[in-house]
Amino acid sequence: MDTARELDNRNRADDDAAKPLIDVEERSMQDTPYPEKTVGKPFVDAPKMKLRHVNVFYADNQAIHDVSLDIGKNEVISLIGPSGCGKSTFLRSLNRMNDTIDICRVKGELHLDDQDLYDPKLDVVELRARVGMVFQKPNPFPKSIYDNVAYGPRIHGLARNKADLDDIVEQALRRGAIWNEVKDRLHAPGTGLSGGQQQRLCIARAVATEPEVLLMDEPCSALDPIATAQVEELIDELRQNYSVVIVTHSMQQAARVSQKTAFFHLGNLVEFGDTDDIFTRPQDPRTESYITGRIG
Repeated sequence: MDTARELDNRNRADDDAAKPLIDVEERSMQDTPYPEKTVGKPFVDAPKMKLRHVNVFYADNQAIHDVSLDIGKNEVISLIGPSGCGKSTFLRSLNRMNDTIDICRVKGELHLDDQDLYDPKLDVVELRARVGMVFQKPNPFPKSIYDNVAYGPRIHGLARNKADLDDIVEQALRRGAIWNEVKDRLHAPGTGLSGGQQQRLCIARAVATEPEVLLMDEPCSALDPIATAQVEELIDELRQNYSVVIVTHSMQQAARVSQKTAFFHLGNLVEFGDTDDIFTRPQDPRTESYITGRIG
């Protein structure tokens, strides 16, 4: 129980990296008088996550308005939209990171397979092992590279012995596309890596607990173009094993990495569909205005 609390404290520490963005978004959020009907096809057969009538409030201010969509298996979904549209708030509701904000309330039906994400009996620490998250700013723990990755598997009891843990760490670092760069210095501090390496280390740390869904909140915004390309290649590889939901302000990145795209505006899910269709044949004029740079 103490280790579970410790991880939750770590999650809160990770959360601090995202809070400034959330604060800016939600201060600029303007209420719309009613929820809108989403253009496109936001539902799939046998989804990994089923989200219906999701509403998110900060005290009396509503940030998300009646959003419904499905997260399919083994696909990447990009959430796009202007600053303040609520996409990061929506993302954080998928593994209850908004629980760390006292004034935040989430209403609606949110399911991972058949599990109600907001069941009061649900262990939130276990949920965050199943639905991992990578934040905007790389935030390795002040530990060695090895211990950064081993942290989650240790407290969740995923390794029976040291050999098992070594194997989990190696496989996670390989999935994070950083093994070859760090295999000879696993006991060096994770904070000593470059920005791009730190972000890939954080991805390795997230996948070490074998999550089913991986959430990424602007994971490349603090990286240079070379590091961004490496992370984008990694995202494409990760979808072979996970469902990935990514918030991005880069239209080019959304087009490169995702199969589905959701366009948010003023807390509404305006349009959802295949990424190619969203960028070449948008149906809502606001979507077209955003992707062509007329609003944003």
